[in-house]
Amino acid sequence: MTAEIVQRRIGRLNVRETGPPDAPPVVLVQGLGLSGAYLVPLARRLAAAHRVLVPDLPGLGRTPRPPRPMGVTGLAGALATWLDAARLHRVALVGHSIGAQVAAVVAANAPARVDRLVLAAPNGDPDARAPWHQALDLLRDAPREAPSLVPLAVADYLHAGPWRMWRTLRTSARLDLAGYLRRVQAPALAVRGEHDPLVSEEWIRTIAGLLPAGAALTVPGAPHGIAYTAAADLAAHLIPFLRQDQPVCPTSWTSQPLPSGSVKDRNVS
Repeated sequence: MTAEIVQRRIGRLNVRETGPPDAPPVVLVQGLGLSGAYLVPLARRLAAAHRVLVPDLPGLGRTPRPPRPMGVTGLAGALATWLDAARLHRVALVGHSIGAQVAAVVAANAPARVDRLVLAAPNGDPDARAPWHQALDLLRDAPREAPSLVPLAVADYLHAGPWRMWRTLRTSARLDLAGYLRRVQAPALAVRGEHDPLVSEEWIRTIAGLLPAGAALTVPGAPHGIAYTAAADLAAHLIPFLRQDQPVCPTSWTSQPLPSGSVKDRNVS
């Protein structure tokens, strides 16, 4: 049975929600320029054991635009404020792409609020840090994604505004991500897709090394849009990691062989 998605306003943000209301909460944080719509396949797969919330950050999706473009730390502040409005006192945060930076800043600044942290396809790789370099890599990544992601992303990008997206991307390139990662206290997992041109294997291992309780994982066959195109494979790894009654051992998190067939044929629904 497909988990129902409910949209409503909580505080100042539009939110998609699914899963049992009394289950441990998981908050999904979207990438640059995107609404939470593309995270729905992942949310549905996590909903059996979690209350999953996907807020549209300021200026994205159905949440109104702020007067000026927001950088990573501004978006993190908006997310932290929203956690108060939603009365979410302790959550698991799953950030994708630039949303991984946003989630990391929240986890570093409010360690008592975050009990698990997932950084999926985290940008900031020194080999692809310049904004123009990241833009080119996104174009290279597009043919590897599920075909349905491209029109969804284009519509969201146009709504968010290319100039605002560019300003946010520039701030992400200047963020002292290493400084924030060292302050994260929650068990954390850095995940990349095997075919992600923006995030190298070396980069996620570097991230895991900076985190006090970090682990690295590469998902075979997955592209940058791992939270959409490879939602089923990503969820299969996240479900045991997010279990609050299980200890987290970094050495236990290794990639597993995938069934035959392409990622984008298997995972999007």
